[in-house]
Amino acid sequence: MNKFYITTPIYYVNAKPHIGHAYTTIAADVLARYHKLQGEETFFLTGTDEHGLKIQKKAEEAGKDPQEFTDEIAGEFVKLWEKLNIQYDNFIRTSSSKHKEAVQKALQILYDKGAIYKGEYEGWYCVGCEQYKNEGDLVSGKCPDHDAPAEKIKEECYMLKLTDVQAELIKKIESNEFQIAPVKYKNEILSFLKNHKLNDISVSRKNVKWGVPLPFEPEQTAYVWIDAFLNYLTGIGWDGDPEEVRPLSTKATQRGRTSDFWPVDVQLIGKDILRVHATIWPAILLHLEVRLPKIIFTHGHLLSGGKKMSKTLGNVITIDEMLEKFGVEGTRYLLMNAGTFGDDGDVAMERIIEKYNSELANGLGNMVSRVIKLYLQSDFKIDKAEIEEVNLIADTELKALKNISMEKPLVYVANLVREDSKFIEDNKPWELAKTDAEKFNIVMKKLVLDLHQIARILIPYLPETAEKIKLALNTKETKILFKRIDTK
Repeated sequence: MNKFYITTPIYYVNAKPHIGHAYTTIAADVLARYHKLQGEETFFLTGTDEHGLKIQKKAEEAGKDPQEFTDEIAGEFVKLWEKLNIQYDNFIRTSSSKHKEAVQKALQILYDKGAIYKGEYEGWYCVGCEQYKNEGDLVSGKCPDHDAPAEKIKEECYMLKLTDVQAELIKKIESNEFQIAPVKYKNEILSFLKNHKLNDISVSRKNVKWGVPLPFEPEQTAYVWIDAFLNYLTGIGWDGDPEEVRPLSTKATQRGRTSDFWPVDVQLIGKDILRVHATIWPAILLHLEVRLPKIIFTHGHLLSGGKKMSKTLGNVITIDEMLEKFGVEGTRYLLMNAGTFGDDGDVAMERIIEKYNSELANGLGNMVSRVIKLYLQSDFKIDKAEIEEVNLIADTELKALKNISMEKPLVYVANLVREDSKFIEDNKPWELAKTDAEKFNIVMKKLVLDLHQIARILIPYLPETAEKIKLALNTKETKILFKRIDTK
């Protein structure tokens, strides 16, 4: 049986989950459901990144212990994924004891082989990013992503070698052994790597207590990124031993959970964290002599009215607001159809209300209702071969998900609904039922088979709607699928 392993980034728990988190996680859920539909053994990992200076400070500000603070925020993510019908296989938390033990084992291995060494680092540090910044990354001394002054830090720490893996990394990206998609992001990273020398990077902090203690110097804690990256392995049961995920090792042939699913097939990330995922993360794996991810797929940001969401502009759209207006299925549809996945998407409220009404309430919902009511008056039969035929057509459209073209099957469904709505108006089956029974059955059979096809396509995206359509086709009874939103 083929296996498929997909991850989201683990989400940093400095604040409650937002619409961007939902966007990535719904996409991963759709892809996981699609691969399950193809009969593949699938593992979908998500979770929370819980260490670092920012969390330590946030907890202090809230008057809470860091563990208590992270327990609360991680709980918010779990609740939201339940609301959004996200079916993950594991929700990893980096504060878990098993994760920390595996990270310490990996750090010790890296230290013993000389990939990590003691040094001193001086640079501009952004607490918001939990990253050191080059002066060229700053605008008037501030981090452009957080609009906050970077801190000049000089401290004794442990360093990870990046310079000595740069040439190998370039080769693996160029050959697509380590694929970065879409291609514009591959080109962006290659340009960066060919024009900038990768400097060795700090992997520890001396004055941050909330983190994984270094096994070879417990007074220091692991830099949050190295701790977080290793979740992609620990989340499928890895204990920190590279032998478990080396293809020719004895351990890897024992068919343990880790060796079964590694390397990860798809890692979905937002474009703001591409550079670290395309440099630090593969560098760690290269030093451990572990296979790199097959694909890092980078998507854009969600905009509102073509602009970045901002409280100042008053264009912020929350995931709770979307759920309240559109429900779970409507929210999943609108986010996965917000634009070409990989580019920035636009979820301006006026635009998505219009889309919801035209494509779901007045479109799909209305079509299902009309067809099922007329279906009651028909006397034709659909055999198994006809269902299999339309399922093959549906599966052909769903193949777009192999290339992570999230919106394409939904665009196909919207177009088919529009075509069928016109077909209904042109043929007037309610009149044919009285005047031409033979033609009525021909018209209705096409419409019913199209609904079977639509239900098949919607299984990964709108699983509840797909089930309701199938139930309506079996019982010839239907309820309102999507309520129109009045914009007045």
